[in-house]
Amino acid sequence: MVADAGGALGVVAPNAGRRAGVEKSIMAFTAEQLVGNSSFLMSIRFLAGQMRGMFDAGPRLARLLASHQRWLLTQTAYALHLEYDPRDPTSGFTAVRLTGRITAHKVASRNTVLAFIEELYTYRFITHTPGDERRRPRHFEPADVSHQGMFAWLFSNLGALDLLDGGQRAAFFQANPSLMRLIQPRIARHCLEDAAWREPPEQVALFLWTEAGGLVVDNFIARMAMESSEPKRLSVGRVETRALAADFMMSRTHLQRLLAKAAQRGCVGWQDEPRKTHLWISRDFVEEYCAWQAVKFAYVDEAFEWAKAQIEEMAV
Repeated sequence: MVADAGGALGVVAPNAGRRAGVEKSIMAFTAEQLVGNSSFLMSIRFLAGQMRGMFDAGPRLARLLASHQRWLLTQTAYALHLEYDPRDPTSGFTAVRLTGRITAHKVASRNTVLAFIEELYTYRFITHTPGDERRRPRHFEPADVSHQGMFAWLFSNLGALDLLDGGQRAAFFQANPSLMRLIQPRIARHCLEDAAWREPPEQVALFLWTEAGGLVVDNFIARMAMESSEPKRLSVGRVETRALAADFMMSRTHLQRLLAKAAQRGCVGWQDEPRKTHLWISRDFVEEYCAWQAVKFAYVDEAFEWAKAQIEEMAV
């Protein structure tokens, strides 16, 4: 079933059967509504736990979503694949198309994009489209494991939204995996084009622009205490940097430097200086992180509602 998300099922084209009233009828959370929802932090914690599960199931694949630059590269590459039009040989996931989209928004250099594609191919997360090995432009397509990973990512995000209103987004998506072709490219495009998501706020960027930084934040968010007697801090608990670095396949020195920079800015700190075994995270950081995540969640919800409306429109 998961593999069907890559295009094995017959799927309605994004604009097929669309009427002007469809978009106007979409009732999705806005970023402002999400931030103002008292349960939103629980949804963030739920997603953090799900991302940890994805990492345990496939560490190297999960790391593609663990820094913001790689997140943008991965989502954009996958969207290009889903947008492939056989009538247009320049469409789809090619090095030229990915480089053009990414460099237009100054997310990464051309060399970084090409190195990223080479890494995906080396680890067999993508393959050459059959018959394209010697053609130009050369097209790539995700391997089954990549389809499964993207399905799991979107399913988890929809499940996190369901926690806020008791919705059935995740169940509907699971029952209709062909919706991936409609939902994911829309999310990827909106997130790439919106500077509010593309350029994380300063404290969040400190973690998210670094290698495996997203994994570190997810770990802290998932573990932090929801209640605290201290007005500006939330306890994360015991953190052993050696074990955490090994767990996330990053150098201990890199992790220690990252935490030191974050401590200098007041994002995190140690409750037991100078032993540095029990960590706290600032409420300001958590609030900033939630506000940033709300931008993406709003686009996920909007894309889901839009895609669902397309399907319902065609059924009339």
